[in-house]
Amino acid sequence: MKLQTHIYTGLFLSLFFVYADAQEVNVSARFDTSRIYIGDQINYTVTVDQPAEISLEIASAKDTLIKNIEILSGPLTDTLALDNNMLRIVQRYLITSFDSGFYEVPPFYAELMSDPGIERYYSDYAYLEVMRVNIEPPGTASGIFDITGPYKAPLSLGEILPWFFLAVLLAGLMWGVTRLIKRFRKTKPGYEAVVIKEAAHVTAFRELEKLRDRKLWQKGEFKLYYSRLTEIIRQYLEDRYGVYSLEMTTSETLEELLKTGFKKDEIYIKLRNILNGADLVKFARYKPDPSENELHFENSWQFVDITRHREEFEEQLPENSDKENRQ
Repeated sequence: MKLQTHIYTGLFLSLFFVYADAQEVNVSARFDTSRIYIGDQINYTVTVDQPAEISLEIASAKDTLIKNIEILSGPLTDTLALDNNMLRIVQRYLITSFDSGFYEVPPFYAELMSDPGIERYYSDYAYLEVMRVNIEPPGTASGIFDITGPYKAPLSLGEILPWFFLAVLLAGLMWGVTRLIKRFRKTKPGYEAVVIKEAAHVTAFRELEKLRDRKLWQKGEFKLYYSRLTEIIRQYLEDRYGVYSLEMTTSETLEELLKTGFKKDEIYIKLRNILNGADLVKFARYKPDPSENELHFENSWQFVDITRHREEFEEQLPENSDKENRQ
């Protein structure tokens, strides 16, 4: 009886100490500042204070904290020894955003595995406002401006209808002429229309060579250089994968590319760095070093070259599989 009493007492004390240690766990998460401009880079820091004798599993994030808040690097983890046998674990993420708005980041948490079950300790919500750069027009004191011309009266329905019917008539005539030409070509003996479409990587390589020969960033024209570089890559994504990137933001482009079956591998990371680096130059007035300019160009070239070889490999797969089935 005494032995059972000692066992129950020991179990109670062990659970009590674990519970007491767990109560000393504190999790916090915050941004360096609550307001940034589009393209600015700041740290998002998660701090966990815990007793040294327990082991916690801290949640982590990849690519984005939430939609429109992108993770550039991290987490970088530091561990500090505090007084009273306590540890402080600090994780830092370098983040940015290219979409203005007010964002609420859900709490981060740390987990403690124990016999009763899993204990989770949450931080508070973190808030971030992303602002656009306000460009105010020059004041009247800075110069003399022309007098604003008179406004034109809006067009009436009676003025629009004749032009509308004329446009419909011309469209009908063009359609009829096109049909006649196609019918004539079909009936002409020995005629067969052949349309040769240039491969996507051929077009991309040619335009990249033209961009390199223009030496734009060497002349200080960084924004024009990166605008043209991303335009070539985005057009290649449209021709190669059917991702209409020219009409999308960087985050939307990467999401649509993954939907095509593209994997998050090394070449995906290069593409993300190219697009994010160009956004910093175009929207945040960032001036990269010559080595960065060369690196983004080389990464663009490698992206087209590697995905081109993937395309050729995929085209050969059906033929190889047919041969194996026949054998």
